[in-house]
Amino acid sequence: MLQSTVLEADMNETDVVIIGAGHNGLTCAAYLAMAGLRVKVVERRKVVGGAAVTEEFVPGFRNSVAAYTVSLLNPKIVSDLKLAEHGLTIVERRAQNFLPAPDGSHLLTGEGRTADSVAKLSQRDAETIGAFSQELEAIADVLRQFVLRAPPNIVEGFGLSAMSEAFNALGTANILRRLSLEQQRNLLDLFTRSAGEMLDERFESDLVKALFGFDAIVGNYASPYAAGSAYVMLHHAFGEVNGKKGVWGHAIGGMGAITLAMAQAARGHGAEIATDAAVREVIVEKDRAVGVVLDNGETIRARYVASNVNPKLLYTRLVPAGALARDFLTRIARWRNGSGTFRMNVALAALPSFTALSGAGDHLTAGIIIAPSLGYMDRAFRDACDHGWSRAPVVEMLIPSTLDDTLSPPGQHVASLFCQHVAPQLPDGKSWDDHREEVADLMIATVDQYAPGFAGSVLGRQILSPLDLERQFGLLGGDIFHGALTLNQLFSARPMLGHADYRGPLKGLYHCGSGAHPGGGVTGAPGHNAARAILADHRALFA
Repeated sequence: MLQSTVLEADMNETDVVIIGAGHNGLTCAAYLAMAGLRVKVVERRKVVGGAAVTEEFVPGFRNSVAAYTVSLLNPKIVSDLKLAEHGLTIVERRAQNFLPAPDGSHLLTGEGRTADSVAKLSQRDAETIGAFSQELEAIADVLRQFVLRAPPNIVEGFGLSAMSEAFNALGTANILRRLSLEQQRNLLDLFTRSAGEMLDERFESDLVKALFGFDAIVGNYASPYAAGSAYVMLHHAFGEVNGKKGVWGHAIGGMGAITLAMAQAARGHGAEIATDAAVREVIVEKDRAVGVVLDNGETIRARYVASNVNPKLLYTRLVPAGALARDFLTRIARWRNGSGTFRMNVALAALPSFTALSGAGDHLTAGIIIAPSLGYMDRAFRDACDHGWSRAPVVEMLIPSTLDDTLSPPGQHVASLFCQHVAPQLPDGKSWDDHREEVADLMIATVDQYAPGFAGSVLGRQILSPLDLERQFGLLGGDIFHGALTLNQLFSARPMLGHADYRGPLKGLYHCGSGAHPGGGVTGAPGHNAARAILADHRALFA
């Protein structure tokens, strides 16, 4: 066995080649390199980080370009990769969320704030919100145990693989048994029902409903009344910052600080990372992935190929069609993308002042959500479907320079605008290239309605339409999750039944990106889990 290992090592340039140096690809690379494998990461862009990068977008102003806030990054990965030792510092928002309303009322949440703020809107909701938040937290606590493990994989036949997956399914059932029967009923609701229905049943204040409802549409091109939107709400409850569950924070230096720390961790264990190295094709020989060909013609052969790109992109553009079964290719071509996202970064001469809560304060460190009701969000989605973009859009604004003075000149600020809803593809053959400036003006005007003077304070802006997100980061349809978080694209069905174990339909090919379980967000979990699958196969082969 040792001799065959040596002979194969001579044939392969590296043990693992990873397509894409986004945060999951870097996480996968770091774990594999820590285990002693030779790893090479190839990245199409000139910088590492994928969509989690920090760039100067106006002279003197830097910001997180696409991904923009921290909570879902798994604490085990932070610890294992020693990201703090590689320079990563994450600070908490001083307030969690601020929702202004057109009538001048507002909701401000965070430790020591939520109950009093809700009581001003509705005494009944103030008595209810704690129990509902605890209900979500209890379910999220149990489901967190699924984040760093492969879901049960559906396999045919009754061999060793089937037996292994049966044990995995038993382990899954044992975890779920920790939920009470009532919690299991609530979990079923969260997976199948709309967030809007569940919130209407529990609360009466529009702003309180909007607080939770916004999490149901983040990155989700859907109404909060769409079936399954409640799961997206739950997905965003999995996070924690510095040991505090359900809290959101900011990486000092922007999201690029996370991926730079990951890259340092991977390189520190011997991984190679090549930028400006786009993959043209995955090499397939005898039904096995054996390397990649880059756009420049360079060939990199490897025992294992791990993909950090959208599954649809991988199988319809990079893997030769003749290497895949027709039914697999037909199904993956229907992989649903499109998160209805229009992303902006703006340089500001001064902080905004909101009519609902004027002046500076901790509320400006929060996620500022302009979406005052579930009905507003529902109309935004329907308008986008008909018109191409909502003319009364949903906007979440963060001003990270209130927590991080490295991002802007003294006295000035940067803001991230995460805007919805916009159609991933515009109707009637229209192009986002012709409408991006018009829609950007609309987004800024929307904020200005709630914070008069905001538009006048904008010194410069960076605009990323869904088409821009696809071109720059490979996010098909602008989908920040590498595929919608719908019931048919979750857990054992992510990216497809039969391939939930991070192994593709070709031997030696693995999924390490957000198109694999547990899905989107800056988590690192798919990269961690894919590394475990690769190492398990490697040890079985060369033990």
